Amino acid sequence: VQLQESGPGLVKPSQTLSLTCTVSGASITTDGYYWAWIRQSPAKGLEWIGDIGSSGSTSYTPLLKSRTSIYRDTSKNQFTLELSSVTPEDTAVYYCNFRFNYWGQGTQVTVYS
Repeated sequence: VQLQESGPGLVKPSQTLSLTCTVSGASITTDGYYWAWIRQSPAKGLEWIGDIGSSGSTSYTPLLKSRTSIYRDTSKNQFTLELSSVTPEDTAVYYCNFRFNYWGQGTQVTVYS
């Protein structure tokens, strides 16, 4: 299984961060599979943001739930993270992840004004 993140590396405060993960080697609609977004920063360490299941159901960390949306495009085998109203505290390396064993390479997102 391979995962690849894509999206802008720079976002301005109050805007929406949008990252897409393209999956190969597995179908995101396979029963029982969950596809996650995780971020890492020096200040907060590793932080689970949320995931989307094979049925399209989603779960989010309470800390970010009000600003987070994860959705998918099954025709492209992709899932997308949107994080709204970003602040500099959202600056981090963002990873897409499968079963905590498979990681994308990570993409640095910096929130700056």
